[in-house]
Amino acid sequence: MAALRTVPLSYIARNLWVRRVTTALTAAGMALVVFVFATVLMMSAGIEATLVATGSPDNVIVLRKGAGAEINSAIARDQAAIIASLAGVATDARGQPLLVREPVVLNTLPKRDGGQPSNVTVRGTDADTVLTLRPQVRLVAGRMLRPGTSEIVVGRAVQRGFAGVDLGRSLRFAGREWTIVGLFDAGRSGFDSEIWGDGEQMMQAFRRQAYSSVVFRLADAGRFDAARQALDADPRLTLEAKREQVFYAEQSEALATFIRILGLALSVIFSIGAIVGAMITMFAAVASRIGEIGTLRALGFRRGAVLVAFLGESLALSLVGGLAGLAAAALMQNVDISTVNFQTFSEIAFRFELTPAIAAQTLAFSLFMGLLGGFVPAWRAARMKIVDCLRQA
Repeated sequence: MAALRTVPLSYIARNLWVRRVTTALTAAGMALVVFVFATVLMMSAGIEATLVATGSPDNVIVLRKGAGAEINSAIARDQAAIIASLAGVATDARGQPLLVREPVVLNTLPKRDGGQPSNVTVRGTDADTVLTLRPQVRLVAGRMLRPGTSEIVVGRAVQRGFAGVDLGRSLRFAGREWTIVGLFDAGRSGFDSEIWGDGEQMMQAFRRQAYSSVVFRLADAGRFDAARQALDADPRLTLEAKREQVFYAEQSEALATFIRILGLALSVIFSIGAIVGAMITMFAAVASRIGEIGTLRALGFRRGAVLVAFLGESLALSLVGGLAGLAAAALMQNVDISTVNFQTFSEIAFRFELTPAIAAQTLAFSLFMGLLGGFVPAWRAARMKIVDCLRQA
């Protein structure tokens, strides 16, 4: 039965406690690496969640074929009229199609912190229809803009992040003064980072002859393919239809991928230091406990039991660091952050998003560091001969 004996967990825990200062310092180093790793994944997930939440499952967005974003798309007025006449477009109580024709442009505003200029998305829309098409958007202060006027409503993220964007004040762009009459909350979606005005007034002010996009609601969400085929079959149109959620998910791909690659590269570099630190800690533990190793072997514990014991210490050390780093990263969910979206060249506000998958990946990464850092010292401890250990004790 000696071959089946394993070192008690209490022995592993006691050794970590005896070396608590070294344990704490090594775990802190691992926690820092884990924190960076987790926040990178949370940042990427936050961007994706923000943009996916921007789209509605029943809505279809139409852009010029080949346009990667609304700002480089163009839809002529006659083409927009054809889209409005498509079968399958939902209608409101008045029998009017649930559809908005939207010019989308960029405007530069100074940031509240530091006054540095940054791009903001300015969207012209239909005030009578847009809130029906986008139910996640609700006014939280003021009122909705009146059609045909130079009034605008702004998202909460714009109001918090840019100077001079407050209810009742005016912004000057496109040769006009635009009065802020309302603030809206878009449920942490991309619309929070936009300014909305009347579509026709925006077209005139920015001297645009074409819309950027047309968004409509399907009467039957399952008939998207039929609507897309109708657009593709019309020779007068060179347009592409996408489900709104799919379109906004694609908008997040480039930025989210860049953040993941950059962050993971930094995490790998930092993790090398954490692994070396864990390895030094475990080598020191082996060197100071040669007598203990000999005693364990003399008591009948096999090499494998000693290997598992020392490897268990390293894994326990990395688990403590991983949990501490993950806990610190979880606090980042209360932080609002903004960055420039590569697809639109405008600023987008988002929050860090911690998911169960990210938590699992983070802890697995932490344990992997502990495994790499502890295996060689544990292997050395297991290969020691009983006589040599007792002689050096």
